Amino acid sequence: MRKINLSRIIDKFDLETLVKVDNLPDIDVIDLNRPGLELAGFFAHFAFERIQILGMTEISFLNSLPPDLRRERLETLLSYNLPCIIITRNLNPPEELLNLAEKYGRCILRTPEATTRLISKLTDFLESEMAPMTTVHGVLMDIYGVGVLLLGESGIGKSETAIELIKRGHRLVADDAVEIKQVAKNVLIGTAPEIIRYYLEVRGLGIIDVKTVFGAGAVKDDIRIDMVIELVEWEKYKEGDRLGLQDERMTILESSIPKKTIPIRPGRNLAAIIEVAAMDHRLKAMGHNAALIFTQKLSSKIQEGKND
Repeated sequence: MRKINLSRIIDKFDLETLVKVDNLPDIDVIDLNRPGLELAGFFAHFAFERIQILGMTEISFLNSLPPDLRRERLETLLSYNLPCIIITRNLNPPEELLNLAEKYGRCILRTPEATTRLISKLTDFLESEMAPMTTVHGVLMDIYGVGVLLLGESGIGKSETAIELIKRGHRLVADDAVEIKQVAKNVLIGTAPEIIRYYLEVRGLGIIDVKTVFGAGAVKDDIRIDMVIELVEWEKYKEGDRLGLQDERMTILESSIPKKTIPIRPGRNLAAIIEVAAMDHRLKAMGHNAALIFTQKLSSKIQEGKND
C-alpha cells in the first residue's frame, strides 16, 4: 500500500485549515472514521490511524456535553496520534477542540461538503491514489470496450499493431510503459505515465502524437484491463489447446487476468486476430463459449454415431 501526504488531500478537496501543524503527515490507511463511540467515552477499539470525520451528529453531541466532560473526551481523543480531523458542513467546532489540537499538534481541517458526500469522494480518492501499482512494458488498447494489454519482446511489433488497430477505430491508452493499479480484487486499471500519454513510438518513424494525427477519439486516459495478449515468434510458440478450452491466465499484482498467446509470422493479420480475441472475450463474459459449444456438439455427434 502506497502513501500520500495530507497536503495532496487538502489541495484536492480545497480544505480550510483551522489548526496548522509544522509537518503534515503521510496517510497510509484508506478507511475513514467518525468517532461517535469515542466521543461517548469508549476508546477500546479506536481506529486512530484513520482520518477522523466530524459531522453534524458529532459536533451536536459535543456541544450537548458539559464543558468539563467535553474537554475530557476531546483531550483523550486528541492524545492519540491522529493524522487529522476534518469538520464538514462548515460547522464551528468547540473552542476546546481547537485549543487541544494546538496543544497536541493535530491538524484540524474544514469543508462545506456534506458528511456522507465527503466520505464517498475522499474514499474513492484514497483508493485510487493508494492502490498497489506496477509498470509493465507493453501496449494498452481499448478494443470494442475491452481493455487489451499487448505484451511481447521488444521489436516484435506491438506498436505497429497498435497503429493498425487505431486506424480501425480503436483507442490507444498507453504505449511502451503501462502503469497498472489494482483498485480491487481482480480489478486492474491501466494508464500511461503523464509524460508519454497519447504518444506512440514506431521504429523508423519515431514518436507519433496519436491524438493530433488521428484525433481525440483515438485515445483514452485509462481503462480496466480485461485480458492480456502475448505476441510470440512463431518458432517459439508452444502449441497446446487448439480449441481454446483451457483458460490461460496471467497474474499481475494480485489479480488473475485471462491471457491469450498469439504466434506471429509474416502475412498474419494481427490487428484482425486481436479484434476477434476481444469480441470473443465479450461473448464469454456474456456466457457464450464457442469452444465449449463446439465440443458439446462434436461429442453429441460422436455419440449418435455410436448409437447408430
